[in-house]
Amino acid sequence: MVNWFWRKKPEEGEKPAESPAAHALETPRIEASEAAPAPVEPVVEAPAPVTTSEPAIDDYAHAAPAATPGKPGWRERLKGSGMARSLGGLFSRNPKLDDDLLEEIETALLTADVGVKATAALVDDLRTRMGRREFADAQALLAALREDLVALLRPVAQPLLIDGTAKPFVIVTIGVNGVGKTTTIGKLARKFRDDGRSLMLAAGDTFRAAAVAQLQAWGERNGVQVVAQGQDADAAAVAFDAYASAKSRGTQVLIADTAGRLHTQSGLMDELGKIVRVLGKHGAGIPHEILMVIDGTTGQNAISQVRAFNSKVPVTGLVVTKLDGTAKGGVVFALAREFGIPIRYAGIGERPEDLRVFDPEAFVDALLPASLGQ
Repeated sequence: MVNWFWRKKPEEGEKPAESPAAHALETPRIEASEAAPAPVEPVVEAPAPVTTSEPAIDDYAHAAPAATPGKPGWRERLKGSGMARSLGGLFSRNPKLDDDLLEEIETALLTADVGVKATAALVDDLRTRMGRREFADAQALLAALREDLVALLRPVAQPLLIDGTAKPFVIVTIGVNGVGKTTTIGKLARKFRDDGRSLMLAAGDTFRAAAVAQLQAWGERNGVQVVAQGQDADAAAVAFDAYASAKSRGTQVLIADTAGRLHTQSGLMDELGKIVRVLGKHGAGIPHEILMVIDGTTGQNAISQVRAFNSKVPVTGLVVTKLDGTAKGGVVFALAREFGIPIRYAGIGERPEDLRVFDPEAFVDALLPASLGQ
């Protein structure tokens, strides 16, 4: 017995003390890349402690209350936009039906970033109908303009439908720096969670260390698992591993974040194409949705952004954010006319509830008064 203890002590006496520590240090990496069952427990339990509920309160302490449900909420948030002010002011003074009115409408639309093509189509239709004496007064012309604006948006007002048989249904979010991409992911996570869907987030923005932490904070807040590998990791590998993890767990939705990039940065744009190609190795049609986030305050620059991103990966849906701020509002019409890409959501406030399914009637009603003097 004595000899046995003396032999064991030099060989294993210290290793048992080191081995658990070594495994503990490696656990986060195993959780991220291999998605072992262990990580589920802390993520699911995270929302329960007080420390997890406090960040949500702090995050929105400075924010306005959520917009009123339905059309009134759209109007209260968009009535200060450039388009609402210019067109609303124009019709509130009961203008005469003449070419000067059409010129003022044209100027207002162009100033509001509706775009040259969309503006020309709208004004030409009004001019033709005015020549046929279809309008008895400015009120009738206003109604016609409202109808034309809704008709322009209606084909792109297509909500994001989750295929329940995909498991996971993969959404890759893209966009330039500062458009609110990661925040939009967090809000979508809240929506899907409230709908009773299981989901996972992939921290594919490995370009910024803060981006991974931000997404992990959203995950903790919403009780959602986040797959991450740290700064400077291969973003395509993160997405690939996240899909494998979500698939093995039967997760319904996987949302992959990507690094914000300027559309002029060819290297990062090529990386975006790689992420999509690598995910495609899991099966045809994957990713199921490539969702591009657009800042509504950028105006016509949004057109060049979508054109550049769409040339690298097939953009299947748009989210237009920050429409409640200094946005002129018209860029939504320009995007619809130029690309015809479905507009899935619109952001009209800071709170999760303010990320709304795009509603063309409510949007136009918020920008243009239904009757003179409103």
